[in-house]
Amino acid sequence: MSDSNTEGAEETGAAVAVAEAPEEAVKETAAGGAEVDVEELENEGDIAADYIEGLLDIADFDGDIDMDVEGDRAMVSVVGATLDELIGEKGEVLEALQELTRLAVHRATGERSRLMLDIGGFRDSRRKTLTKLGAEAANEVKKTGEVKPLNPMTPFERKVVHDAIAAAGLRSESEGEEPNRYVVVHPAD
Repeated sequence: MSDSNTEGAEETGAAVAVAEAPEEAVKETAAGGAEVDVEELENEGDIAADYIEGLLDIADFDGDIDMDVEGDRAMVSVVGATLDELIGEKGEVLEALQELTRLAVHRATGERSRLMLDIGGFRDSRRKTLTKLGAEAANEVKKTGEVKPLNPMTPFERKVVHDAIAAAGLRSESEGEEPNRYVVVHPAD
């Protein structure tokens, strides 16, 4: 065999070896330091998107579905012109749809899902409002030095507020029972 043929055979052999090698999961590190399997999260997003698409078809709603992986969660967003009915007055319909979607993912994968569903940009807008609320509450506690309880919130809302308070250098915790669970902001020790 000539050198060029040997090189070609080696390249082909290498390609075969790569093709036959088992695929390793793509792992990334989330903010908390935990490893995240991006392929699994993308699979969750695909399952959720199919489920949501089916619901949109049944309810005769138009909407486009976007999927992403953010941190250690699959993110599925539905965007369209008339989706207010799928959000509800304070996001309660969206919360219910998210739980149903998580159940559909769990049923398909056998794993608990932390998937986040957004409809019509509601969560993104709410995140901005809650980040501002958390920062304002933290500033008030810094000034007064007194513990400040906030109004009851959903788990998503509390997480956003906890993050904003932590970014301001203070401590917070959740108290109470669902659906009346709320954030309490504590002064720095």
